[in-house]
Amino acid sequence: MTPLEERIAHLTRAMDDLSEVVARQEREIALLTRRVQMLMEREGEREAQGMRDVPIDRPPHW
Repeated sequence: MTPLEERIAHLTRAMDDLSEVVARQEREIALLTRRVQMLMEREGEREAQGMRDVPIDRPPHW
């Protein structure tokens, strides 16, 4: 019976560890999603203001 209890304890610990990893990744994904959304909004505003029409100086080697 003891080997089964040890195995269950190890599996429970592994499950808890994986649950923490998933929770952390969920927070990271939410943060990155917000950042991407902000960048997309900022780029949309720049396009609306005509910032895309500004000529880009090419380096001399082009």
